[in-house]
Amino acid sequence: MAAPTDHDIILSLGEDLPVGIWVARAPGGEEVYANRTFATIMGTGTRDAQVGNYAQPYGICTRDGKPYPEDRMPFVRALVEKKVVINDDITIRRPDGTCVDVRATSRPIADRDGVITHVIIAFFDVTREVLAERARAESEQRLQRAQRLEAIGTLAGGIAHDFNNLIFGVKLIASDLAASEEDPKRREALALIDDITERSAALTRSLLGFARRGKHRATTLCLSDVVASMSELLRRTSTGVGLELELDAADRGVVVGDQSQLEQLVMNLVGNARDAVGEGGRVVIRTRDVVLEVPPVRAIGAATRGPHVVLEVCDNGAGVPDELRDRVFEPYFTTKTKGPDRGTGLGLATVLGIVELHGGSIEIDRGLDGRGTTMRVFLPAATRAQTQATAPGSARPSTVAVAGSGMVMVVDDDPIVRRAVAKALDSLGYAAVEAASGADAVEIYRAHRDEIRGVVLDMVMPVMSGRATYLALREIDPAVPVLLMSGYAVNEEVQQILDLGVKGFVAKPHSVEQLAEALAQVVGARARSR
Repeated sequence: MAAPTDHDIILSLGEDLPVGIWVARAPGGEEVYANRTFATIMGTGTRDAQVGNYAQPYGICTRDGKPYPEDRMPFVRALVEKKVVINDDITIRRPDGTCVDVRATSRPIADRDGVITHVIIAFFDVTREVLAERARAESEQRLQRAQRLEAIGTLAGGIAHDFNNLIFGVKLIASDLAASEEDPKRREALALIDDITERSAALTRSLLGFARRGKHRATTLCLSDVVASMSELLRRTSTGVGLELELDAADRGVVVGDQSQLEQLVMNLVGNARDAVGEGGRVVIRTRDVVLEVPPVRAIGAATRGPHVVLEVCDNGAGVPDELRDRVFEPYFTTKTKGPDRGTGLGLATVLGIVELHGGSIEIDRGLDGRGTTMRVFLPAATRAQTQATAPGSARPSTVAVAGSGMVMVVDDDPIVRRAVAKALDSLGYAAVEAASGADAVEIYRAHRDEIRGVVLDMVMPVMSGRATYLALREIDPAVPVLLMSGYAVNEEVQQILDLGVKGFVAKPHSVEQLAEALAQVVGARARSR
C-alpha cells in the first residue's frame, strides 16, 4: 500500500476539523471543497452548496428567522470587500426542522495579479453561545421587570394603605350615623355610602394583593374544588360564552393558599378570557398536577422544581400580541380603553401579585385550536395532611352592635382613623382615650392600667410599630387585652403578632358592629381570666 501523500494528509485533516469548511471558485461560487462538518451543519447529507439563490433553498436565515439577504452572504461580502469578513448572525434551518446558529468567517484568495479566484469560508457552530446569550438577556429582562413591578408595588401598597384608612373613617362615621338615623331617605343615603366604601375597599384589596401585602393566612385547598364552587357564578357572568371545566380529581391539586384570593385570581383570568372571545367564543378552565423538573423558563414568578398544581384558563380569542406580552401584567396597563367595559388595568397585575404571594408563577401560551391565549398558573402543591388554621379572635360579620362599658384606648397614628374609632367606641358605651403613637400608648397605659379594659392597636405605625407597642404594653401587663387592626388582613406579619398573645384581630375597613363584636370578645376574655 502506497504511503499517504501530503495532499491526502491535508484532506484528512480537513475532514476531521470541528469547523465547517467550504471552498468555492470566484466569482460564480462553484464548490471546490467542503468537509464533513460543513455537511453536518447544513444537515443536507451533501456538501454541494452553490452561491446563486443561496438563502432560500439552504435555509440560511437571520436570527429572527427571515431569509438571509443575498448581498450580505459571506461569499458575496468577501468578493465585494476584498478582505476577511465575519458574519455573526446566521441561522441554518435544516431540512429536518432543527436549527444551528453559526459564525461564518470568509477569506478571499487572490492570484499574483490580485484577482480573487477563490473564497474560503469557515463555519463555527455557536448555538450554545447564542442560547446562553438569549437566556442571559431574558433573565435580565425578567429582573428589570421584577424590579419595576416591585417599585410600582411598593408605591401601590403605600397608596392603598393610606386610602384604606380614609375609607375606614368614612365607613365608621356612616355606620355610626345610620345607627341613630330615623329618616328613611337619610338611612338610604348612608347605606349607599357604606356600599361605596365596600367597593373602594375591594379596590384597595386588589392593590394590596398586587403589592404582595394582602395575603391572608393560608389554608390547604383543592384548586379543583375552588373552581367547581365558582362554576355557577362564572357561567352567569359569562353569558354568550361557552365555558368548559376540565378539572382534576378532587383528591388531587391541593395547594396552600387563601381561598378568597384564589377565587379572585380565577375570576380575573376568566373575565379577561371572556372579554377576549366575546359572544360565541370558548373558554376552558383546566386543573392538573405536574412535577417540574426545571422552573418554567417562560413564566414570571417564583415557581421552582418539584410538584405543582397547574391552573389553565384557555380561550380562542385573538391572542396577546408579542409586543404586549411583557406589559400585560403591569398595573394600569389595559387594551380596553373605551366604552362601558373600559378596563382598570389592575386585573392581571392583581393576578400576578396573588400568584407570587403563593410562591407560584404564571406564563402566557397559545390558546384553543392554535389561536387565542392560555394563562397558565403554577402553584406549589401541598398535601391534605397539612392542617388548616384560622385567625384567633378574628371578627365575624354581625348585624347587631354589642354594647360595652369602661375605658378603651385607641392607638393609631392616623388622626382620621383614631377619631373615627374613638367616636364609634363612644357610641357603643365605652369611654375612648386616644394615643397618637406607640410611645404615647405606653405612657397612657402605665398611668391608667387599672382603668383600661382593652386596647385597639393599629399594626402599621411609624417609629414604634404595632408589634413593638404590644411588646412594650406586655412588659407593663402580661395579660394586656389587645385588639389588633390592620389594612393588610391576616398576613404573615399579622400572624406573628397574634402568636405573641394578641387576643383578637379585625381588618380595616370594618363596620361598627364588627368592631363591637371583636372588642367584646377581647374584653370578655380578659374578664374571664381574672
